Amino acid sequence: MKSVWVFIILSLTVTGTAQAKLNVFACEPEWASLMAELGDEQLNIVTAIAPLQDPHRIEARPSLIAKMRRADLVVCTGAELEVGWLPLLLRSSGNHKVQVGRPGYVEAAMLVPRLEVPESVDRSLGDIHAAGNPHVHLDPRRVAVIAQRLSEKLAELDVENATYYQQRGADFLQRWQQKLIEWQQRGAKLKGMRAVAHHKDWIYLFDWLGIEEVATLESMPGVPPSPGYLAQLKSQLANTPANVVVRAAYQNESASLWLEKNAAIRAVELPYTVGGADEAHDLFSLFEVTLDRLLKVMP
Repeated sequence: MKSVWVFIILSLTVTGTAQAKLNVFACEPEWASLMAELGDEQLNIVTAIAPLQDPHRIEARPSLIAKMRRADLVVCTGAELEVGWLPLLLRSSGNHKVQVGRPGYVEAAMLVPRLEVPESVDRSLGDIHAAGNPHVHLDPRRVAVIAQRLSEKLAELDVENATYYQQRGADFLQRWQQKLIEWQQRGAKLKGMRAVAHHKDWIYLFDWLGIEEVATLESMPGVPPSPGYLAQLKSQLANTPANVVVRAAYQNESASLWLEKNAAIRAVELPYTVGGADEAHDLFSLFEVTLDRLLKVMP
């Protein structure tokens, strides 16, 4: 009789382990959306940042520390995007599984080649990222590479459901590659467009679409636009004109609207991340909305 009870207890333990979901802490909405594509019902996903929050600057709240403490996997952009708050969350959580260098910690930007990697870092030049520009999610080609690597990571952490993650990953990549062909065909019309960006958010999107960034509304990365700098920028653009001023949904609109009014350059707000516009409810629609809005202001 005793052996029967031992068998039942062991069976329940094994079953419970097999059915347990992985707890995923996604720093940004784009990674939460991607993880939902790759893991669906096998994952419990929480997101640190709301779509209209600046990912550089959020508060390491106790509620986030508690979520980090329960995480099996942390997926963040990395490349110092979250340097102002993520280290504190990790340290305060005491969760050894998701510390930097552990299997449960992933920086998406470090899985792909990065643009604008500085030869040296001089903080007097503003918010410079030593590992390069971190905003890699705005290039769908890089998203495909990251998706493949994250799918492999899920299979590594949850071996019993490895086949499921492989199937989910393959399905996502097939659909993504189909849309990528379509997006590249639509986006070909934007090649050669000249843009002013509010912040250095858009370099990967511009690189993919062949858009030239001629200036930024910030005099240095992370430095808010001043009236004097905007006046200087207006004079500069008289000689090197731009077609569009681009800002993210989380950024203040006043500088881009001032330039639109005073330099006759169309301003456009792009969602930047999933949820940055009502229509941008997942990664697929994020790029649909972004292309739609850029094409609408194309000269």
